[in-house]
Amino acid sequence: MMDEGERIISVLDYFLFLAVLSIWGILVVNVILTIAGYVNYLQKVRQSKPQLPAQVPFVSIMVPAHNEGIVIVKTLQALLNFDYPKDRYEIIIINDNSDDNSAELLAEVQSLYPHRNLKVINTDKTNGGKGKSNALNIGLKQARGTLISIYDADNTPQRSALRYLVAELMQDSQLAAVIGKFRTRNKNASLLTRFINIETLSFQWMAQAGREKLFKLCTIPGTNYVIRRDILEEIGGWDVKALAEDTEISFRVYRMGYRIRFQPLAVTWEQEPQTLDVWFHQRTRWVKGNIYVILKNARLLFTKSGRPIRFDLLYFLAIYFLLMTSLILSDSMFVLSVAGIAHSNLVGFSNALWVMAVITFVVSTFVTITTEKGEMTLANLLIIIFMYVVYSQMWLAVAAHGMVGYVREQVFHQQAKWYKTKRYQ
Repeated sequence: MMDEGERIISVLDYFLFLAVLSIWGILVVNVILTIAGYVNYLQKVRQSKPQLPAQVPFVSIMVPAHNEGIVIVKTLQALLNFDYPKDRYEIIIINDNSDDNSAELLAEVQSLYPHRNLKVINTDKTNGGKGKSNALNIGLKQARGTLISIYDADNTPQRSALRYLVAELMQDSQLAAVIGKFRTRNKNASLLTRFINIETLSFQWMAQAGREKLFKLCTIPGTNYVIRRDILEEIGGWDVKALAEDTEISFRVYRMGYRIRFQPLAVTWEQEPQTLDVWFHQRTRWVKGNIYVILKNARLLFTKSGRPIRFDLLYFLAIYFLLMTSLILSDSMFVLSVAGIAHSNLVGFSNALWVMAVITFVVSTFVTITTEKGEMTLANLLIIIFMYVVYSQMWLAVAAHGMVGYVREQVFHQQAKWYKTKRYQ
């Protein structure tokens, strides 16, 4: 007969085994996505660059902006500098309930380019200040384009970005949208931005490429994409309750039977958080937004209508619930074991797998950054090792905080707000 202490250890062994199994399962899925993404990258490199059709479609570029005076002029100049035919696109800035100098700066730019299709919509607290989705819906009502393109206010896209996005979209009538790649503009500002730079290359654009290769799935990012206006109107525009409006609208597009394609030649550079408090606030919003999307679509998980988004639903559920629980349990057992409070017979086994997981993570991540010029350095290799130990724990804190915040907001019926990410000169 087992005494009480042995019974507790047996239970701990069981849960620790499940935690390790879950962590490794998700890690293996990410490695498979990375390999598939790398293959996709190699294939796209060999493909000819997409060309615009003879009848160039008219594009409405929309930029939602709330108190973006620090960056908005630089962004607007980049948009005006696209090598897309000048008379075939317009720029709509939705200056959403700003109380900085954005309105004055935008008016000055308008006066410098009187012959360009540049429109500024200034909202106030009566119709604006209710989030990015609301601002985009306001802009859509005044847009003239058959295609809609979205850029965040801190973006400086390359001159060819819009041309590549549109050219790719016009090649296939089954495509609802085409997304581009985004890079970190201020990657050398701090250790945090170095983490984000590698995260962006490995877990955002390379994972996108892998999902496209294996499942023909891509998630629309918040910026640097084009989408067909008629499809956008058919699905009712952006969900004003969604903080992660990009993921939410992607799911609706796929449920309609359309596809989204990834075009890495379309590149934009964006400003990332340089301090922990700004990063924590931004990523908490992402967590809340994705949880909203998961719960909104969870009922479709094993239905026929939910088939196109099944992988993404399962993946998000695994990341935000299974992985978080497993990491908390694994970390807790490690701390308790070191402190001598509790001991599991699987600690040695768990530690060996942990070392293997670190090696797998480092190798697969480093392989992904080799696709970018200037990123394959010893410094980045050391940062990747450090990321596994530090950045993953930071993410764990964000995920837990975001979940608690989401539950609190639902209990008190709080509305989605405009979450302003701090900008830098």
